[in-house]
Amino acid sequence: MTAQGGLRYVYAVCRPFAAALQAQLTGVAGVPPGLLRHHGLVAVVSTVPEGDFAEEPLRDHLADPDWLAATARAHQGVIDALTTVTTPLPLRPATVFPDDSGVRIMMEAREADFLRTLDRLEGRVEWGVRLYADPPGPEAKRRAAEEFAHDLHERLSARAEDSRLRRPRSATLSGVPGPGLLDAAYLVPRADSEAFVELVDRTRDQAPGIRVELTGPWAAYSFTGQGAGAAGPR
Repeated sequence: MTAQGGLRYVYAVCRPFAAALQAQLTGVAGVPPGLLRHHGLVAVVSTVPEGDFAEEPLRDHLADPDWLAATARAHQGVIDALTTVTTPLPLRPATVFPDDSGVRIMMEAREADFLRTLDRLEGRVEWGVRLYADPPGPEAKRRAAEEFAHDLHERLSARAEDSRLRRPRSATLSGVPGPGLLDAAYLVPRADSEAFVELVDRTRDQAPGIRVELTGPWAAYSFTGQGAGAAGPR
């Protein structure tokens, strides 16, 4: 497979898998993804136009929020499809190489790290949990909300194999901005995901004035440990 008239876009690296991707699946620039094998790894790739993804035009596009959002959605769609059939190691959106040889050189150089990470992530998915509070009120209420968020994170971490905390963001509740209390990602075995989701669901009525959001299951973006790993769905 050679990138005729374009560059090679790489979505993810994974181990070889037997299941077929969805026949109607398309990726960035509306092109269906394909598989590029190298030793014990597979890169999920497609061809994208140089006019959009060469260094200079890409730099301009990355400053365009609409273009960036559309590209990220197409990228995520491929990752989501992969997650149903294998354990992918996602790369950052807009990871491109001149041709297949460039992709193989990258895979060769990072083969040991990729295999080690894929071994650690096999059979696991990422769940995201966010907590938001009502607009600021009495100091005691704020402290109670923060304590609830801390306790919930401890309980969820005990059900997960790993976790990552991010800086919480505010949200609008009841038409008024309220503070973010928790923004965390949890690495959970697929077999334990139902119990993890049930635990989150049970917390929704435990703290009036706090909204609990659960997202996932995602590919384990936050736990790749790779410099090229994507930041993940937000």
